[in-house]
Amino acid sequence: MRKNKAIQFVFALGVLLLAIWLFFPSEAQAQCPMCRMSAESNMKNGGTDGAGLNTGILYMLAMPYILVASIGYWWWRNRKKEAQQPDMPHSLSIDPSQNN
Repeated sequence: MRKNKAIQFVFALGVLLLAIWLFFPSEAQAQCPMCRMSAESNMKNGGTDGAGLNTGILYMLAMPYILVASIGYWWWRNRKKEAQQPDMPHSLSIDPSQNN
């Protein structure tokens, strides 16, 4: 029952994010006013420096999320492997009476 609610939550969050992304105008991408003015000025003067500015900003925005997701996946994979292994004794007990 709990897994079903988690799936519903993730689905609802995905739909909400998709709706936000679709309904915002394309002009409102991740640029500060000063960067935008500089990029527009460069494009008007025949330059191409501003063409990839939005892509670069979105790339920098995505990197922390990708890093956290990668670490989370690595942790989950290792925990899954650990749970599948049989219990091993953490220390070997040595009986002192068996000295040869």
